[in-house]
Amino acid sequence: MNLSSQTLLRIGLLAAFAACLIAAPTLPNPSSDESAAGKKTETVVMAGGCFWGIQAVFSNTKGVLDAVSGYAGGSKANARYEIVSTGTTGHAESVRVTFDPSKVSFGQLLRIYFSIHDPTQLNRQDPDQGTQYRSEIFYTTDEQKRVAEAYIQQLGAAKVYPKAIVTRVAPLQAFYKAEDYHQDYVLHCQQGSPECTNLPYVERYDIPKLASFRQEFPQLAKGKK
Repeated sequence: MNLSSQTLLRIGLLAAFAACLIAAPTLPNPSSDESAAGKKTETVVMAGGCFWGIQAVFSNTKGVLDAVSGYAGGSKANARYEIVSTGTTGHAESVRVTFDPSKVSFGQLLRIYFSIHDPTQLNRQDPDQGTQYRSEIFYTTDEQKRVAEAYIQQLGAAKVYPKAIVTRVAPLQAFYKAEDYHQDYVLHCQQGSPECTNLPYVERYDIPKLASFRQEFPQLAKGKK
């Protein structure tokens, strides 16, 4: 659909208003982080509900070179949206984040990740329910595993959340890129692209998530596209 300027303005106002309503806790910096020495790029896969909003946030994070929506935790044979959506394949809707550790540390990516979803919800996020919407970090190095587990322990000890964190930490076995129409979905909606077929969902959950990220991490947010 083609969106009028008034509709786009309404989206912007909704995002700004919703950002003010988001009551995400202020997260501390990780007490333990990776060293960037000798590293040019690094990759991690993160799951935390619908991948549209997660990808939008990391695509707009300084130091992130690439953010791709896809599936992790299951096999290639059934890594297709219509099957993953049944919650029976073992996959999680995930985002593969490739980043420059000299510009943004893995610890800072974790801080962003835990601020844009509720890690205390088991197999659900917002209105979405099922194991495909679980909170999980798929690490690619032993250092990532160490830092992720230490940060979860740090957040738990500080009682940042009123309930226990249920985020899993597991080695990445494989990542399967999602269908093309899922890539940069939030951006398509903001631009009024006909590829955006679920604007109400994006307005309600994803655009506010992106606006909240920009408000909470202005030093890490790229310029608006």
